[in-house]
Order: sequence, then C-alpha cells, then structure tokens
Amino acid sequence: MEIDKIRGIIEAILFCAGRVVKIKELELAVEINEKDIIEIINDMNKEYKDISRGIEIIRINDGYQMCTKKEYYEYINPVIDKRIKPKLSQAALEALSIIAYNPRITRAEIEAIRGVSSDAVIYKLLEYNLIEEAGKVDILGKPMSYKTTDEFLRMFGYGSLEELPELPKYRIDENQQIVSVEK
Repeated sequence: MEIDKIRGIIEAILFCAGRVVKIKELELAVEINEKDIIEIINDMNKEYKDISRGIEIIRINDGYQMCTKKEYYEYINPVIDKRIKPKLSQAALEALSIIAYNPRITRAEIEAIRGVSSDAVIYKLLEYNLIEEAGKVDILGKPMSYKTTDEFLRMFGYGSLEELPELPKYRIDENQQIVSVEK
C-alpha cells in the first residue's frame, strides 16, 4: 500500500474514533509495523505544525488520539463544548495525585497518606473515569488497588505517567520538622 494512502487511513481512523486508538489497532488496520506507524504519525504532526493546522496527534501511553491544538481552545470552547466540566475538589485532586504517583495503591494507603476517609473521593474519580480499578492486592483482605486512566493523561495533558513532574524530596530534621532536601 502506498504511503499517502496509509497516512489517509490513519488520519481517518484517528479523526473518527474520538478516543485513544492503540498502536496495535492501527497495525491491524494498515498492516504495517509499529515503528513505521510511529514514523508516519510523527511526519503527519510535522506537517500539521508546518502549515499551521488546528489539529495535532497526541500520544497517550501505547496509542494516539487526534485533537485540536491547545492554543485554539479559547475559540473552540464557546462554540462546541456545552458539557459540564468535572469539578474536582481539593480532596479529589489530592487523591488523584496520590494515585498518579503511586499506581496500584489501595484505598487504605490513600487514606493513610491523606489522613481522612477517601471513599467518596474515590467513587467520584471512578465516575469521572480519571481512575480505574487495577486489581486486588495480594495482602490480607485482598483490597482493590487503583491507577489512573488514559482519560486522566488526556485531561491533564500528559502522554504517560513518566511525564509527571518530579516530587520534591523531604526529610524530618532534629526538631521533628519537615524540611526540603536539596539536590
């Protein structure tokens, strides 16, 4: 199959899907390997950038999604987006950041870090599809663990959890005070 046709197929799939399309799905559709698909998508993104297009293709974990460029949000939002945005409380943001930095963490571990009950917050994050169940942990009681979703990555503009900013390092000094550790 010629390269222009493959590019057109990939573009059509990403446009119509409206979600993250896994590389494996693209491999099956166009019958070429992962390396070539990544190269084609990178070339497509260069083209979108060079001719000032309003779209781009972003990578999220092991997939891609076509979306509008961030700089056009203020023009698009008043026209298109009439949905109610999820409003995340401080508690929800705290729990979400704990889960993002500690994939496969249990509710009890989240509560130990936060110092308060987190049941309602976890249910809300599950409802917003920002976290998902990651399976049972092999400890007493077999509690459920949680991890962030691709929706979390998309909403906060990350391609993977490795892109999260590094957390500052702290220690407890001789006066039992928390102090920052210089790098």
